[in-house]
Amino acid sequence: MRYVLTDSDIEFTAIRAQGPGGQHVNTSATAIQLRFNVHASGLPLTVKERLINISDSRITSEGMVVIKAQGSRSQEANKLEALARLRELIEQAEHVPRTRRPTRPTLASKRRRLEGKSKRAEVKSGRSKVGI
Repeated sequence: MRYVLTDSDIEFTAIRAQGPGGQHVNTSATAIQLRFNVHASGLPLTVKERLINISDSRITSEGMVVIKAQGSRSQEANKLEALARLRELIEQAEHVPRTRRPTRPTLASKRRRLEGKSKRAEVKSGRSKVGI
């Protein structure tokens, strides 16, 4: 399901990229930091709760998602990368896991397991020292 996020939901900040650079890289603000307030967004309540409960270091305890993108040399490409990462996080939160129905092993599988154990026991007992 697709949700439309408004410009007021997402805040972009241009920051300096870290790491080895060269000319122009460490002196210009090409990296993008995306900040997204989960509580103030227009997402459904169930998706908000699942998004906050995801164990991800990019989500703060106050419900703020902070994503830093610095893989490209241009601000626009880093902005698109940060938006893609946010989209992935929201899609992960909107996925509802199927409930597991407990099952029991079949009688045949129990029998096969016990036969395998007895065969293995015979092999191991054959390794013992022979009494004279």
